Parts: sequence; C-alpha cells; structure tokens
Amino acid sequence: MLSVYEGFFSGGARIVHSDVVLGLREGGQHHRVLSIHGEVHREATRQRMEDDACYRKLTAAEVGVTSLGRTFGTGGTDPAVFTGPELADTARATADADVILSLKEQPLALLRQAGLPRRPVVVGLHRSDPENQGRALDDLKAAIADGTVAAAVCCAESTRAAYEAAGVPSALLHVIPNGVDLIRFRPDAARRLTLRTSLNISPTAPVIVFAARYDGMKNVPLFLAAARAWLDAVPDGHVLMCGAGMTATNPGLAGDITDAFGTPEPAGLHRLGVRHDMETVYAAADVVSLTSAWGEAAPLCLIEGMMCGAVPVTTDVGDSAAIVAGHGLVTPPDPHAIAAAWRTAVTDRASYAQALTASRERFSRTRMIASYAALIDRVYAGAPLTLTSPEEN
Repeated sequence: MLSVYEGFFSGGARIVHSDVVLGLREGGQHHRVLSIHGEVHREATRQRMEDDACYRKLTAAEVGVTSLGRTFGTGGTDPAVFTGPELADTARATADADVILSLKEQPLALLRQAGLPRRPVVVGLHRSDPENQGRALDDLKAAIADGTVAAAVCCAESTRAAYEAAGVPSALLHVIPNGVDLIRFRPDAARRLTLRTSLNISPTAPVIVFAARYDGMKNVPLFLAAARAWLDAVPDGHVLMCGAGMTATNPGLAGDITDAFGTPEPAGLHRLGVRHDMETVYAAADVVSLTSAWGEAAPLCLIEGMMCGAVPVTTDVGDSAAIVAGHGLVTPPDPHAIAAAWRTAVTDRASYAQALTASRERFSRTRMIASYAALIDRVYAGAPLTLTSPEEN
C-alpha cells in the first residue's frame, strides 16, 4: 500500500488518515507514504514534515515516509506541473504498490500524470463543500473518468451527499465515519489537573476548548465574540485556543482578539498553538466548541473532546449535529446563543456523562480501520463495489 499526502500539516484529515495507515499496518499490511510537499506555510505557521506529529508517529512505527521536497505556500510552483525527477520518484514509489490511498483529492493531479504505473486509487474525502477547494473537484472527476479512482471514502454522510450532488457517481462513494483511539482519548483526572496546573487554572474553573486551525471556515471571529460574551458572564472561566495559527505571533488572530475584546490580551484567553497532547487538553476542558461556517464533515475535535468527557457545542455544519445528538448542543451562529449553550453545557456536564460513555464504541478507531481494510481488500480483489452506509461498515 502507498498513501500519497499533499503534505504534513495540522488538520483532522491528516490525523485520521495517518491513524488508518498505522492501524492497517498493525493488521499486517505493508504501508509507505509519499508526501508531495516537505514543508507547508499556512495558517501563519511554518510546518516542516519532520516536525509533524503524524510524520513522527508513522516513522516511529517504521512506516517509510518520503517527500518530493516541494514547499507549499511561498508561491511560484504550479500544483499540476511536475518535474522529471519528481515523476521518477513517484514512479518508484508507486511501482510496487497494489493499491494507492490518496489523502483527499489534491494528490490526484500527481497520480494522473502520464507514464506513471497505473494502480487502483482509493481517495479519502473529508469535506462537505467539494466546490470550495480550487481545482480539486475537477481533478477528482477527471481521475474517475479515466479510471484512476476505484473508490472514495467519505468520512460523513454530508460528504457523500455533497459529492454526489457535485456529480460524483454514488456507487464510488463509501461512508466510513471517523473514529479515534479510545485508550488515548478518555476522561482522565490526572491529565485534567496537570494541564490546569500548568496554565494556573483552578480545578473548579469552567474551561472551554476550541481546537481548530486559523482558517475562514472555522469562523474564529464568531468564536471570539462568543468567548467575550461568556467570559463577561463567567469571570472565573477560561478559554483555550489550540491549532495552527492559534498563537500570539499570528497578527490575524491578534487583530480578531482585539476586535472582539478591545484588547490583545484578554484575561482568561489562552493561545496554545499546535499541541501534540490533545488528549490532555480535552481532559482539562468542560466543553469542546466548534463554530465553523462551512466545509466541515465529521469534525475530529468534537469526537476526541467527547471521548475525553467534554460536552460538545457546535454550529450545524456537516455531520456535526448528528455526531453530538444526545451528547451535547447545537447552536445557531450567534455569539450570545453559543455563550448561553456553553453555560448550559458546563452546568449539565454530569448529566451528559452517561450518554458519552455509552456512545464510545460508535466512535471506535477499531471499527473505522476494519471498514477501511474491508474496502481495500475489495478494491485489490477487483470485486464489484456497492454503495455502503455506516451500518454496513
């Protein structure tokens, strides 16, 4: 098996896909990874492949990872044009693969290049707005038309519906919902105390966590407006912001904070940047919040946060409402409604605990990986692929 990544940078899709690769390897498959970019500049953050947590986990498990060495985000490189040496490296990487996994649509521009070994490609789709990704949808349709793509994994029902509406044949779309490591993501009193102590947060203070990259789809201004309303009403509260660009060095975020609070350094707001211990951050929180306006499919932060005992509060985007049904709250995109929902979630947190515990198996990494393995086996065998649903996976 060969997985092809656009690059290693912060984001839920890369976390899920890398976990799938590790899980399939644990099941006896041989996996390698090819990354188009060796360094990515986005969300006001320079992200080197070698510094990425997914890269480190893959290589620690002896999964070979190589890169074409490109740099994304500095301009000057056409994403659809590749040099002779880049194509030669890709040909060597794909030559002995039986099936290729493409992390999202972006690598398809490379995999469709003339002269490369033809292998069946399974592409992972992780958004609910296929038209909002530049040329990616066109590349996907072209790769389907020329037979490159044998199947597509949708991480959410909203993903399948959106791509089917965009013209992707329904028979190619297979829903495998995201899952997480339930051993890693669980309520943990020691982790809760450790993180709170490190940030000088009282053990009893209410804490909201926002785990997202600094991107328009995440609607950071809406989150900050809600944080202002909530902190005004809950003066002992704390808000944790994690992810690429959620740092004091990001001028865009600094401007958003000043606009929302009237000061660049409001009390109770913590900018933590990219964290590699999200199980600890979530365990320290009472609420995990998402304020996205578009694009989400099955947000990993909601699942990971829930599994650690945080109550999810989210806007209705992608499959978010279905994910939190019975476990948390769905809000309109209004800062005061969101702040009120946070207060309710903190007050009622204990009442959600039983439902969160009972739902753990539904969000299991084991279930997700088994479903990927079954689909890959069918692709490798050349068996007919029929439309599947989460209940069948």
